[in-house]
Amino acid sequence: MTEDGTGRLDDQAFAEWLAGEAGVALTALRAEQGFADAKALKDAGDKVSHDLMSTALARWRPADAVLSEEQADSRRAWADDPSAGDRPTRLTADRVWIIDPLDGTREFSESGRDDWAVHVALWQRSAGPDGALVAGAVGMPARIGPDGAPLVLGNRVPAAPAVDGPLRIAVSRSRPPAFVSELVEGIGATAVPMGSAGVKVCAVVTGEVDAYVHAGGQYEWDSAAPVAVALGAGMHASRIDGSPLRYNRDDPRLPDLLVCRPEHAGSLLAAIDRYR
Repeated sequence: MTEDGTGRLDDQAFAEWLAGEAGVALTALRAEQGFADAKALKDAGDKVSHDLMSTALARWRPADAVLSEEQADSRRAWADDPSAGDRPTRLTADRVWIIDPLDGTREFSESGRDDWAVHVALWQRSAGPDGALVAGAVGMPARIGPDGAPLVLGNRVPAAPAVDGPLRIAVSRSRPPAFVSELVEGIGATAVPMGSAGVKVCAVVTGEVDAYVHAGGQYEWDSAAPVAVALGAGMHASRIDGSPLRYNRDDPRLPDLLVCRPEHAGSLLAAIDRYR
């Protein structure tokens, strides 16, 4: 890793570097293992990326805590039974890296699909009353950026300009929530199916779609890095009831999400309220 004059990359550059490195490893694994056994490829992808990222974080950010989808007890709601076992260090740490080593495992295991991603975000307690995301990167290793390298979007990427026409809403290609289908039809929008949540959120930033609406089950690692990228680009990001997205909670479940261009936030929140 190339370091700056202080001997250390700033957190945003580090997040982008880490997402890129994990993406390189996943791309190599995909090429080496092939697609004959989808489950084996998914499992190997989760492990390879998690191990690489955990090792890098332990080396370069040893004082920080980590929340990864692939950790033991990652989905545990500690508030349900605060006396059971040792609470994770992230719940008292000032800095917590929230990572999804492989988002969109189904797409990763299918030949020719490029809508899978790597998520890296940094949450800092001292950055706000409820803490805040202070760095974030989404690597999309199967897509090529303008520099000819695998695409990594960070929180300094400018948003694409708005386009005229019906709203384009990113939806899950495999299990879109029923109310989202009703919402799309009710407001005369166009549904754009995609895989990874990170890819869907980044599609709002790059102008491929105008919004991403989700409800029905996600965790903090599904949205932290993409939301950091979206907020950095000036997009709206909230729960579907308009309340703030809060990270590093006792319960890591964060089941619903709206990311959209800011000019559409009010009308979409009102429409979601009608249809959900």
